[in-house]
Amino acid sequence: MRDLAAGLRYLVRGQKWVAGHGRWWGFGMIPALITMAGYLVALVVLSARADDLASWATPFADGWGSPWQGLLRGVLAALAFGGGLLIALISFTAVTLLVGQPFYESLCEKVDETEGGAPPKPGIPLWRELWISARDSLYVLALVLAFGVLLFACGFIPVIGQTVVPVAGFCVSGFFLTVELAAVALQRRQVPQAERIRLLRARLPLALGFGVPLILLFLVPLLTVLAMPGAVAGATLLARDLVPVEEAADADGDDGEDEPREHPGTGGYEPGPYPGNPYANSVEPDPYRSQP
Repeated sequence: MRDLAAGLRYLVRGQKWVAGHGRWWGFGMIPALITMAGYLVALVVLSARADDLASWATPFADGWGSPWQGLLRGVLAALAFGGGLLIALISFTAVTLLVGQPFYESLCEKVDETEGGAPPKPGIPLWRELWISARDSLYVLALVLAFGVLLFACGFIPVIGQTVVPVAGFCVSGFFLTVELAAVALQRRQVPQAERIRLLRARLPLALGFGVPLILLFLVPLLTVLAMPGAVAGATLLARDLVPVEEAADADGDDGEDEPREHPGTGGYEPGPYPGNPYANSVEPDPYRSQP
């Protein structure tokens, strides 16, 4: 319960951060606006051509009489549009993060700086960062679709399908949304994707407390655009909890080794300073990474 509330606090803190840094809020909305415009155009085209698509898919019904031909093709046209809308909802965050990789990289770095320290820049070309993000997003999308098929099948179970399954669906969607949003900050900390998922699974209430309320916000298209910059900022704050950045020594020269330090998001205390990134050594050497 404590982590659940902490996840919600990170979401609120992220929105407050961008509200207090208006330029970065507008900056972070650009990728979401671009993605939404592209999806709207695609959905309008799909809506206009859905009847033609249904007719093309059912040539066997050309000789059917009324009302069966119209009923069949009307249902198929509705299913085609509904499927496109579902794909848009599932993939919107992943596509926005891919389109906005340079934007959100800068936003994460700014959040880290304002909160007291940032990890060193990865030092790899932008094209490689985009490739890694696209590969990781496709993997997460495949996991979401796999869970979606399983939950869809479970939806036919009496009682459970109408009560437990919808709740489980929101939880699964919220967890993987957190994985996607935190990926920007965790990738900067050289945490591989399998380790990101493991870290968030180990703090499942924290991930759900952040992701599930965000899923509910993202059901409203306009709120998706407005909340995306704050969601990335909040995910960066959450990532700082999962993989803390080693803080600089105090200006007075005290390294703080014996002084307790508050652990973000938990309310507890740990001996300081925080360790550096323990996951960097687990990543295979990158030939594109700049060497010291």
